Amino acid sequence: MSSSVSTRTRYAVVGTGSRVVMFLDAIAGPYAGNGVLVGLCDVSPTRMAWHNRRLGERFGVAPLPTFSVDAFEEMIRTTKPDVVIVTSVDSTHHDYVVRAMRAGCDVICEKPMTICAAGVRAIFDAIAQTGKRLRVSFNYRYAPHTTMVRDLIQQGAIGRPLAVDLHWVLDTSHGADYFRRWHAELDKSGGLLVHKATHHFDIINWWIDSYPQRVFAMGDLKFYGPVGRSMNKPAEPFRFKWEEYPDQQQLYTGPALADSGYQRDRDVFGDHVTIYDTMSATARYRNGVIFNYSLLAYSPWEGFRASITGTDGRIELYSKHGSHILTATGDADLATQQSSGEETRLTLFPMFGSPREVPIPHADGAHGGGDVVMLEQIFSPNPPADPFGRAATHVDGAASVLLGVAANESIATGKPIDIDDLFPLPQKSGATR
Repeated sequence: MSSSVSTRTRYAVVGTGSRVVMFLDAIAGPYAGNGVLVGLCDVSPTRMAWHNRRLGERFGVAPLPTFSVDAFEEMIRTTKPDVVIVTSVDSTHHDYVVRAMRAGCDVICEKPMTICAAGVRAIFDAIAQTGKRLRVSFNYRYAPHTTMVRDLIQQGAIGRPLAVDLHWVLDTSHGADYFRRWHAELDKSGGLLVHKATHHFDIINWWIDSYPQRVFAMGDLKFYGPVGRSMNKPAEPFRFKWEEYPDQQQLYTGPALADSGYQRDRDVFGDHVTIYDTMSATARYRNGVIFNYSLLAYSPWEGFRASITGTDGRIELYSKHGSHILTATGDADLATQQSSGEETRLTLFPMFGSPREVPIPHADGAHGGGDVVMLEQIFSPNPPADPFGRAATHVDGAASVLLGVAANESIATGKPIDIDDLFPLPQKSGATR
């Protein structure tokens, strides 16, 4: 493909917090010959100016036009992007996805695709009416250890999957960070069963090649919020260490706080917390698989244990990684944080035979190297063939969100929730992988 601007894919961005750096660096860096950034849109002029300075200093990119959120359509009209990248607050994702499609753009959306069933319906309607495409950036699919599980299942190593268990723990640095930020408010993030667990649910959906059918869940706020305050938990260990993250100071304090109104570091034991920190869910899948899940956000260590048991054996995956705070310094910094104390084991247990450790290929980069592979698949004009079907569509995005939405509704009502009562998903097929 020619490297001239006229033939490169044009990308505009809405939402310029820390999350957007992964996309900006890919387009301005290794994939600059294939894509070009044309505009930034955000509630904070300070944040957009910071990203413009960084892009100039690191990649020599001329300052991009900036637009307030009230001028989103104006940005599309004047900069003429082919693709809009949505990395705004979760509750706004579906709004920007729909508006971008109606303005003639394809969309790349950070997870979760939306936080509610109404948002899912709005996106599906927009795709049906415009013919535009949506890709959801599920980077965990691309990590070597999760890919190896998918590969083993595809090979038939455990026969037909019957039961899955996934237990995920966040430590009191990374986990607490969700209770400092806007993520602590249910109406902005959908809670951790949507914002965080959408990753986890998507992995399961992808591993077993099916979508959830019925969900029952329980959840409580046991450690953070007013409960923690009543236990006289000391505030100091839970504060955000601004001194370690100068980029965060520039993005979220001083002028950025003044023009956005967003306070990045609230008291984790404050009254603003409306999400759960302790959750469990059970789901039945369309293919009959039973799934047991738990998530808590106040563990002394961080990582997960997963097992998939089938008709011919069992896979067990253990992954411990370093605590990490998403910052705007780039992939290398996040990868360094996560690799601290990292330990990953993948074991295959045949039904009748000796267990064996399955070697996991090493990969550099954040999320076990998954970010690097995902970005290549998204931004390269000719990415390598992917036999594992890791590209996630709007259907995949909806399936993971709806499991979390159903879990939240089950907690609220005390009843099991049928996914089709929230939104009837299409049948699983190769086209939805």
